[in-house]
Amino acid sequence: MTKALQNKGWTVTGAGVLINLALGILYTWSIFKNAIKNSIEQGGVDSFNWDTAAINDPYAVCCLVFAFSMILAGKCQDKIGPRITALIGGLLVGAGFIWISRTTVYLHWIIGFGVLVGTGIGFGYSSATPPALKWFPPEKNGLIAGLVVSGFGLASVYIAPLAKYLLSIWSLQQSMLFFGIAFIIVVCGASLLLVNPPPGYKPPRPKTAEVRLEDVFRFESFFADCFPDSDSGRSALGSISTGREMKPSQMIKTIDFYILWLIYLTGAGGGLMVIGSVAGMAKKSMGESAFLVVAIMAIGNAGGRIVAGILTDKIGPTITMVIMLLFQAILMFAAIPVVGSENAGAVPLLLLATFIGFNYGTNLSLFPLFTKSLWGLKNFGTNYGILFTAWGVGGFIMSRLSQMLTARSGSYSSSFFIAGILLLAGLVLTLIIRSRLTKQKTA
Repeated sequence: MTKALQNKGWTVTGAGVLINLALGILYTWSIFKNAIKNSIEQGGVDSFNWDTAAINDPYAVCCLVFAFSMILAGKCQDKIGPRITALIGGLLVGAGFIWISRTTVYLHWIIGFGVLVGTGIGFGYSSATPPALKWFPPEKNGLIAGLVVSGFGLASVYIAPLAKYLLSIWSLQQSMLFFGIAFIIVVCGASLLLVNPPPGYKPPRPKTAEVRLEDVFRFESFFADCFPDSDSGRSALGSISTGREMKPSQMIKTIDFYILWLIYLTGAGGGLMVIGSVAGMAKKSMGESAFLVVAIMAIGNAGGRIVAGILTDKIGPTITMVIMLLFQAILMFAAIPVVGSENAGAVPLLLLATFIGFNYGTNLSLFPLFTKSLWGLKNFGTNYGILFTAWGVGGFIMSRLSQMLTARSGSYSSSFFIAGILLLAGLVLTLIIRSRLTKQKTA
């Protein structure tokens, strides 16, 4: 019976990955954005008659709506379960794409892609991780969370070339219709496999020998030297756990929530800014092959989620976050001369996109784990939905600001500089919360 239940857990995990592989089309926006821009420049009947400074608006609104819909979606996931919640998400995403397939009107795209697709992604995404986590012991939380959310980041690996191919043979509207129908089938079908464990189920705890990797990777001793009294070790998540189940009303009264919210805003905002414009950045040096940078960035995005999950199980979430934010800030400043150059090579752009995507992806593993560890699993969906609003606000602000600055100056340099400064601020906040959690642990 135990073996069958364990296999069920992996089935649920696989369904979550599949759902996110569809919903991750959000990260392919820069390809659709280029198609809209080309239509504006060419003009004619049925062309997109938009202000170039507003091209990113559907994406920015989608990020914002996605994030805030996570609050309602998380509550639905907690109350009625993941299956129905994901089913609603699949229907909303499909409806949004089908609607925009019939129009080029700016407001319709804001409602269709921004509101409907954003809400659908929120419902689907919020229902993928919680049931998977419930099937496994705490020692595997980082790995499982990383695997499930990796699907969202990895989606562009196949969607980017598929979108490019569809746009080469069909119009943008016909391509949107294809995606709308496909996502209804995939997300709604996979939602039927999402199920919570039976009442009273306790995940089997792995034997010590199965999880101790110190003989191969000496992370623990290394970080113990670098960060005395750190939250490193195999039980890192447990070391910051409050041991309590908090309601949303209790969570939002804690200082830790607001510090984490601001960190999430900076970490996610910088990554989403690049993701929303990466194809445009690469077009000068890569031409029609610019879509490849979207796919390669997706590999980094997915890899960051898995690696962060595994690393968190070993050295703890706060140290992992310090590494991620510092590395991301360095990359933002390093990108300024590259994107500002008239003769930027393809290789530097590909490397930057890969590593920026990697660091951005770590956010989507780290913050669910913080939520579970600090405020419990009972109200995980709602609590994480509230924290996830930081992701949406960061994406909305940075993508909107980036498009405005680029339209005005013709360069992405200012955007990267601002993102770098914000990431350094997030790094300082991470050191503050690490200090707070250490004191709570020793109190």
